[in-house]
Amino acid sequence: MITYDDFTKVDIRAGTIVQIDHFPEARKPAYKLMIDFGPEIGLKKSSAQITEHYPDKDLLLGKQVIAVVNFLPKQIGPFVSEVLTLGLPDPNGKVILVNPSKPVPNGSRLF
Repeated sequence: MITYDDFTKVDIRAGTIVQIDHFPEARKPAYKLMIDFGPEIGLKKSSAQITEHYPDKDLLLGKQVIAVVNFLPKQIGPFVSEVLTLGLPDPNGKVILVNPSKPVPNGSRLF
């Protein structure tokens, strides 16, 4: 069990995907995302293994996602992932993105 104070240490925010590229160097199929978290946090990069449910990467442009923005950056091959984009597994373990059910301002914090 954790306390509420423990939970508040994890900074989870909404952002909008503004750029998406294939990530051929990744061990598993993935995309490189650029996500806009608004004026306070700005643009951040993320690697996401979401190609199974999102094969047309261009349909992800403008989509809002939820991400942890205060983890240390993680080196993934030649790419540095700055935030952890959140998802849930389908019955086969393939990632489905977590996103707000209605638009929210970029940078909105989950509470």
